[in-house]
Amino acid sequence: MKAARTSRRRSAIAGVGAVVLAATTLGVQSAGAHPEPSPAALTSAQAGQLAQKLQHRLGAGTAGSYYDAKTKKLVVNVLDPASAAKARAAGAEPRTVRHSTAQLTSARRTLAAKATIPGTAWSVDPRSNKVVVTADRTVKGAKLTRLNKVLASLGDQVTLKRTSGELRPYIAGGDAIWAPSARCSLGFNVTTNDGQAAFLTAGHCGNISDTWSDSQGGGEIGHTTTSTFPGHDYALVTYTSGIDHPSAVDLYDGTQQNISRAADATVGEQVQRSGSTTQVQSGQVTGLNATVNYQEGTVNGLIDTSVCAEPGDSGGALFDNDAALGLTSGGSGDCSSGGETFFQPVPDALSAVGAHLP
Repeated sequence: MKAARTSRRRSAIAGVGAVVLAATTLGVQSAGAHPEPSPAALTSAQAGQLAQKLQHRLGAGTAGSYYDAKTKKLVVNVLDPASAAKARAAGAEPRTVRHSTAQLTSARRTLAAKATIPGTAWSVDPRSNKVVVTADRTVKGAKLTRLNKVLASLGDQVTLKRTSGELRPYIAGGDAIWAPSARCSLGFNVTTNDGQAAFLTAGHCGNISDTWSDSQGGGEIGHTTTSTFPGHDYALVTYTSGIDHPSAVDLYDGTQQNISRAADATVGEQVQRSGSTTQVQSGQVTGLNATVNYQEGTVNGLIDTSVCAEPGDSGGALFDNDAALGLTSGGSGDCSSGGETFFQPVPDALSAVGAHLP
């Protein structure tokens, strides 16, 4: 593979997971008291790191967090004044909410047990402090009746969102990396723990072929070593030819974004996706630990975003500057009308396959 063509194969992922909400401070200033300092402006990466620390520090006292890109603050959902004070002291903006993490986790368990219907997906939205359930156009009749009954039992802990599209893996018959009968997109170049050059792509891509080429009908450049789908959605392809494999993502404007680290995504984070069908598209992380019920099976632990994608973009990179965040799994909609796309987190995939970024 030539270096110029190789750059087009690089896709990335977006980073650091946390969920937080838009801010209202707790407590009232007493007369004559000095006003509390406003939280310092944070980058999305700093907000993600702070969110992880506060999740451990506050425990049951928090119900997620998110990054407010306009104010550059991490907003933390809290349940009591003590947790609010700790969040504020750490540099975050506390916001009092009704539902605890335990309640929303219980709602997710109920959905998994009673509403695992192909064409549905769900994730916790820290902004609304609810579990947002998506149902595509195939969920109708008895399926919709069943779903509505479960949602009614959960009350205001859940909300339903309909989409006119169909939730599906984004695979197509031709792409940046080619199998004999399909095409996908390369995610990130990696090095296995035993020193082999390889790349990550989607598991639903890895499941369909043992060999991959950089052109339709071309010679083999790699073979599938590990592939997991459904359940999760990642695959490791080991290079079998000595081709250039930079740690970079193709920006489709003649340049590349260098990738130096893997990171967890943060709700509210602005991210980009690179794929061979629709090239570079932007959007925002809207949820974490999402569950998607494809026709092929259920996938858990995904990043939910407002980024669009189309068939052939599967496996492509979700990224934020130099941070690899996710691998394109699937979703609904397209890049003309907009859509919702889910991503397999990169850190989890690296851990599972035994690899690291070059």
